[in-house]
Amino acid sequence: MNKGIIIAGIAGLFIVSCSDDKNKADAYGTFEATEVTVSSLANGRILWLKVEEGQVLDSNQLVGVVDTLDLDLKISQAKEQQAATAAREEDLAAQIAVQEQNKSNVLVDKARVEQLLKDGAATQKQLDDINASLMLIDKQVASIKSQYTSLGAQILTFDRQIAQLRKSIADAHIINPLKGTVLTKYAEPDEVTTFGKPLYKIADLSVLELRVYVSGDQLAYIKPGQQVEVRYDKDTRSNFVTEGIVSWISETAEFTPKTIQTKEERVNLVYAVKVRVKNDGSLKIGMPGEIKFMPAK
Repeated sequence: MNKGIIIAGIAGLFIVSCSDDKNKADAYGTFEATEVTVSSLANGRILWLKVEEGQVLDSNQLVGVVDTLDLDLKISQAKEQQAATAAREEDLAAQIAVQEQNKSNVLVDKARVEQLLKDGAATQKQLDDINASLMLIDKQVASIKSQYTSLGAQILTFDRQIAQLRKSIADAHIINPLKGTVLTKYAEPDEVTTFGKPLYKIADLSVLELRVYVSGDQLAYIKPGQQVEVRYDKDTRSNFVTEGIVSWISETAEFTPKTIQTKEERVNLVYAVKVRVKNDGSLKIGMPGEIKFMPAK
């Protein structure tokens, strides 16, 4: 009887062992999110920055402003210079009009002298003097038009300069790029920032990705778009279970990360796999997780 009990016990342990192997995870890894570092696009003092760690922000939300007084002054200065240039342009246009009128008058005189020359009442020198006057007027008009064109180019340059300054003012408004949760805050109001300096880090935590590693033998059982069972710690003896979708499989193998366990203990090369998992708030970045391949339906 004691022998029967022992045999039954061994059989029970074998069943439990088989059951444990059957429920063993196929791959292990950690949860991660796409983190975006929002940096300053302007130089100057941060007037205000309404961002706190753990705060949920909407996309395109205005969260701060960098001082733009210097840029406003530069725009005013550029507008004044542009107005002065435009006034000079108008003056040159008036000078051109005067020279054109002078040319018209000289042409009338030329026609009269040519007629008198035919009648023998004028000399060739008089006609030559008039032609010389016309050539001089044409040169003066050409010179004035050259200056006029140069001023027109300067006015366009001021337009571009003002547009760039306005773009810089727009960049001084800190706009949150995506809906998500603030992970880390790097700057505070009244601090001086510079172009490219990090202000805060944000990530969309509504969906996380579990990065796991599988062996080459396991690749045949997994493909993009496939649904898998995702597990993560509930307590020391049980797991929460949910579902995820395979979003990416690496094309190249890599050495097994030291912190990652695999189904085969002696696997040297593995492939990274990302599994997208909806987050109800219980998943955190860096939390360990595991997947189990679901049988085909």
